[in-house]
Formats: sequence, C-alpha cells, structure tokens
Amino acid sequence: QVQLVESGGGLVQAGGSLRLSCAASGRTLTNYRVGWFRQAPGKEREFVAVISWRGGSTNYADSVKGRFTISRNNAKNTLTLQMDSLKSEDTAVYYCAVDQMPLRMGIWLHAAEVDWGQGTQVTVSS
Repeated sequence: QVQLVESGGGLVQAGGSLRLSCAASGRTLTNYRVGWFRQAPGKEREFVAVISWRGGSTNYADSVKGRFTISRNNAKNTLTLQMDSLKSEDTAVYYCAVDQMPLRMGIWLHAAEVDWGQGTQVTVSS
C-alpha cells in the first residue's frame, strides 16, 4: 500500500505562485501514472493534472493549462505541481494521486482508480 504525503500548500495572493510536493513511501512511483486533483468547498473532486509513468507526457484541466506544471522525480519518488498566476478559483484542497495499476497507457487518471494522499489546502486571496 502506497502512502502519499503532500506539502507546500498555504495562503497566497492572486497572481502569486505555490509549489506543491508529494512524497511517496511503501511503493515506488516508477511505472505508475501520477497526478493531482482538487476539491473546492461544496464541489466535487476534479482532475487537475497527470504525468505519464515515463514522465514524457502531461495533461491538464483546461482551467489550469498554461499556469500549472506537473513534474516527477522517479529517483526521489516524488511528484510536484508548480502553480503560477494563481486565481481565487484555484482555492481548494489539492490531492496527490497515483494510479493503482502500473504501465497503463494514455494520459489521464480516473478518480475511482487511484490511491490518494491526505490533501493540502491552497487558499488564494483576491
């Protein structure tokens, strides 16, 4: 069973930046698609970004495309999300997610098929 621990959340003004990190233990992230989801108050959890298990391909929600960058370091078993030009609508709890099956093709993650971290709060003030 993989354990995922997010860090880097906090309070930032609109237009600012934050960098989220996710550290995995209990299992290597190599060969697994990994990504980020978020959940705002009163809303369903939504997909944010995913990176392929090789790290060569990424995919983003339209709402964050061009502002967020996902990356991974398989040697360190970590995942990051660089968030720039933050908006108030980016306020949410952000969750690290890892695919439950290795070596799957395609650049997406299904919420029903991932393991989750505990989440980290990101608050963007306008």
